[in-house]
Amino acid sequence: MNDGRAAAPRIVVGVDGSESSGAAVRWAVGQARLIGGVVEAVLAWEYPRWYGMGAVVAGFDFEGNAATALSEALDEALEPGVPSGIRRRVVFGHPAAALLEASRGAELLVVGDRGHGGFTEALLGSVTQHVVQHASCPVVVVREPGRTHGPGGS
Repeated sequence: MNDGRAAAPRIVVGVDGSESSGAAVRWAVGQARLIGGVVEAVLAWEYPRWYGMGAVVAGFDFEGNAATALSEALDEALEPGVPSGIRRRVVFGHPAAALLEASRGAELLVVGDRGHGGFTEALLGSVTQHVVQHASCPVVVVREPGRTHGPGGS
């Protein structure tokens, strides 16, 4: 039943526990306050590349571990007292694909400039670069506070 009220704008933010994603969470929460939106925090997980070594990982709850990591990352990124109305989603799959799927129909997708990948000297992480190029909504890339890029810090 439609009561005439539009749904609140949805802002999707990628979370991986890095400083950069923490900055993205804080930015997304601030933007949601400004536009009367809701924040959906997404953390994607995959089986480790060495999966198949069953004796090593037997009984390990990968999804539960990811959900705990998401909660801890949000707790670390946000100050106490910040409304906890953030929707939390733990998704199985590659982070870029998970964020693109989650952001369908969203007002905005927010990501950090680099996460917990290799080659930390890259200007943009591979997930960030992929979502910037393929998202169906606007993307905001948030830099980690205090980090400079390039010769002039820009």
